[in-house]
Amino acid sequence: MTKQGRTSILIAALVLILATPVASWWLIGDLSNAAARQLAAEGVELDYVIRPLSLGPVGDRIVGLLACIGALGALAWLMWATPSRRLDSRWWWVLLPLVVAGVLVGFGWRVLTSGALSANIGAGLTVIFGGPLLAALLLAAAVAAVHMRLVRMRRNSSR
Repeated sequence: MTKQGRTSILIAALVLILATPVASWWLIGDLSNAAARQLAAEGVELDYVIRPLSLGPVGDRIVGLLACIGALGALAWLMWATPSRRLDSRWWWVLLPLVVAGVLVGFGWRVLTSGALSANIGAGLTVIFGGPLLAALLLAAAVAAVHMRLVRMRRNSSR
């Protein structure tokens, strides 16, 4: 494969990995419950584990739509590149855990930034269960990448 072909695959993989958390964050939306949102509209200060960042409704929509378009476009490109043998199908063992981790990060961010009237129990559960799950997904991707690298090195040294 040409250097330009490898670069396009790498860029598509990076766009997919980086756009997935933002797209899932936008698609999930605010997880503050209805009572908390109603009280916030009336001027009551909500409690936050982490205060949400926002570019305003229009800015958030633009960022979310761009992330969705980027993730879907990159996914389509990589899926097209696999049967045409531009992307080794074994790389999906690296990409899929990273995409799932991105969805988990987007969801976790929404939980941690949701407004509550008192303690945010969901934030604690997200950290307790989501943290180890995220670590396992990242470890799985790293192990798959290292394994592929070792296999390639063995093949190259036996030639």
